[in-house]
Amino acid sequence: MTKDYRLGVVASLAGVAICLLLSACSSKTSRLGSAQLVLNDSSYFEAPGLNVMVFSNSYDGMFDDSKMAGVEIVHHGLRTVTNGDVRLNPTPGQWDLHPTLLERKVDRKNNVIIAQLKYDDPHFTYQIHGQLGDGGIYISVWVDQPIPEYLEGIAGLNIEFTPMPYFGHTYIMDGKAGEIPHYPDGRMITQKTGETEPAPIATGKKFNIAPDDAERHITVSSAEQELMFYDGRNKAQNGWFVLRSLLPAGKSGKILEWHISAETIPGWIRKPNIGHSQVGYCPAQPKIAVIELDKNDKARYDVSLLKVNENGSTDVLLKGKPMEWGRWQRYNYVTFDFSSVTEPGIYQLSYGDQTTMAFPIANDVYQRAWHNTLDVFLPVQMDHMFVREAYRVWHGASHLDDALQAPVNYSHWDGWRQGPITGNKYRPMEHIPGLNVGGWFDAGDFDIQTPSQYSVVNALVQVWEQFGETRDATLIDQANRYVEIHLPDNKPDVLQQIEHGALQLVAQVKAVGYALQGINESHLWQYRHLGDAVNKTNNQVYKGKPETNMYHARAKERPYNDNSEAFDDRFAFTTRASYLDYGSATALAGAARALKGYNDALAKECLNAAKKLFGDQQQNPTPPEDERGSGFARFGGTGEAYAAFELWRATHDPAYKAILDEKLPEMLNKFAFNIPILTAMLPYMGDDFKKNLEPKVADYVETVLEKSYQSTPFGVNVSKYPWAGNNQVIGQATVAYLLHKFYPKLVDTKYIFAGLSYLYGTHPDTNISFVSGVGAYNKKVAYGNNRADFAFIPGGVVPGIRLLNPDLPENRSDYPFIWSENEYVIDIAANYIFYVIAVNHLISNKQ
Repeated sequence: MTKDYRLGVVASLAGVAICLLLSACSSKTSRLGSAQLVLNDSSYFEAPGLNVMVFSNSYDGMFDDSKMAGVEIVHHGLRTVTNGDVRLNPTPGQWDLHPTLLERKVDRKNNVIIAQLKYDDPHFTYQIHGQLGDGGIYISVWVDQPIPEYLEGIAGLNIEFTPMPYFGHTYIMDGKAGEIPHYPDGRMITQKTGETEPAPIATGKKFNIAPDDAERHITVSSAEQELMFYDGRNKAQNGWFVLRSLLPAGKSGKILEWHISAETIPGWIRKPNIGHSQVGYCPAQPKIAVIELDKNDKARYDVSLLKVNENGSTDVLLKGKPMEWGRWQRYNYVTFDFSSVTEPGIYQLSYGDQTTMAFPIANDVYQRAWHNTLDVFLPVQMDHMFVREAYRVWHGASHLDDALQAPVNYSHWDGWRQGPITGNKYRPMEHIPGLNVGGWFDAGDFDIQTPSQYSVVNALVQVWEQFGETRDATLIDQANRYVEIHLPDNKPDVLQQIEHGALQLVAQVKAVGYALQGINESHLWQYRHLGDAVNKTNNQVYKGKPETNMYHARAKERPYNDNSEAFDDRFAFTTRASYLDYGSATALAGAARALKGYNDALAKECLNAAKKLFGDQQQNPTPPEDERGSGFARFGGTGEAYAAFELWRATHDPAYKAILDEKLPEMLNKFAFNIPILTAMLPYMGDDFKKNLEPKVADYVETVLEKSYQSTPFGVNVSKYPWAGNNQVIGQATVAYLLHKFYPKLVDTKYIFAGLSYLYGTHPDTNISFVSGVGAYNKKVAYGNNRADFAFIPGGVVPGIRLLNPDLPENRSDYPFIWSENEYVIDIAANYIFYVIAVNHLISNKQ
């Protein structure tokens, strides 16, 4: 072969390579496209694979910025963009100022949605317009007057991108490329306000995020104002990526406009979600798979139940067409009933090209489902204790400096308030001794909320008295403030947890004479704390001078130090309320019975405290006007009657029974609300009482249980409240169990099992188990006190599915910081323990 010939071959191959490269580049360029958005009947902009919502959701009145407001984008089924609005920070945090939505108008003729908003302090009103145009949507800011001088360089139009979907992808700003950072690494600068904020990663007029991924590619362009791209995680672990333009000074009318477009995959249809129990099923229970389908998915396939054999092969045990259930929210649903299969074994479900993870059918399938909650989650939540698990220390003995009397006439955050008086002998900012014992961290944060404390005690007392559960997997040493998980100590863990809760409730009564609202961090920097709770305060009782006049919880944030003059102790909120006294009396009376023979001294203290709380409220009821200053009034209930019942059981004193009888007509009038106490009363009230309740039970089954069962494809009612509703699911299923126990012919067990199936994966959005560590596919990213590590606490139960307006069911499995979907709370955990043990007893009694 000659040299010239070889060069010719090389040139030819190079020409082919260039042609192929150009062809590939041309193919990639032609990939870009956006389906035509339309303003749909649900009043948001929609196209296959793309939804743009303009203030369908707004800011939370209690929890401030919940990352569910303003202009939002659902991109190929995932909400990736939120908080499109005028903000006063480059990367706003949860408690930073946000506006109030005044009005939302939908102009269908002009394909525009207009939101009217205002800031009260500083005063500023404006409009956000979202209007279709040029293959996307124009987002613009309108004002009647130029922005105030004090907002120049501060107010800007922001939009936020959730971090997780963009990891591993890139961005382009005005032709300059960069990589989306996995971990924040930018520099910080000081703003005009004195606050520190991240410096922008990139600036320009045209921004593309994830141009390398058709599912996530979004383009934002600004004709006049500069775009600035920030990483909000430099400021807070729950920060998002933020795109921002400052509002221009000296202009009125339309002062700023962006154009937003998003790439969509032609013909995109969301993959079916096969809802089923990740834990499995007992043979006798109903077994219904619920398959969630894109509304544009017209294909229907047979569903197959596969049995997994020991050698790894599978056999089709059952096959058939699914039954059409219909539309719920934005999706269509079909169901597949395989209740006829009762043979124990390992199974999978298959629909189209989707096959589930394996799950068992077995009589003991739920036997271990509650163990992590009692063995791990509740111990990890124990305040004032050192908690170890083998090589790991979950946290040190925290808050040993509890607690300072909260300032009066004071509104804190997240519903915490102190009224005009302390209600006790302690002055504002004075140390209240004796509160540094017992209790659990309420949720993903580290406060003690009294209503959740007594709810846990109540639930565990029921576990002890109804089922006699004696499981022992944890060493709990109160004298030395030491807990070790997976180390038995020959004491029932349920009793030890009751003891821990009772210690805190008794301590409150001993300290001030009544039940507190609870104990909360005094500074916002402490409330935001992530990591070991022992580092949140210095564990030194504050001995400095009262700072009531200069105190502001969101200012003067000071670092940790070990000086007893340092003010970092938590606040005790002490505004008295009848529901707190009655709720604590109920739990303490039950604890007195449970702890008798285990800790007799504490049992006696519990009973004395319960009698005092009840007696004080009977003799001197807290005036309703005084309770207005109390936080958490939402936890109120039929407190007086429930407390009277528990005290009657504990003391056999007819005076309590007389009060109970007096309250009975009122309780019967609110039968649905009072079922737990009424069923608890049944063994003590005679046959006539049981017979008289029967019509009410039948009516409840028809109007509540069956109605809920039929209301969704999942057999449960899905909450529309701002906090997702797994606790309500557990509560209603538990009520069904309590009624079935006494009225088995009236109350079908399907209402009991539907709740478990829902918790374990038969729900919208995904088929994940909402109990961390339980089920083949379960919540491994959740809002616990270790959320900064995108981790979980075994046995924690998350709130579940949040229904975003107008039609989006959501539970983020990739991102822990959406608290209304993913935050563990202790009372739901305790209720879950009771529920699962009850189901196990139901199964064993049916065998």
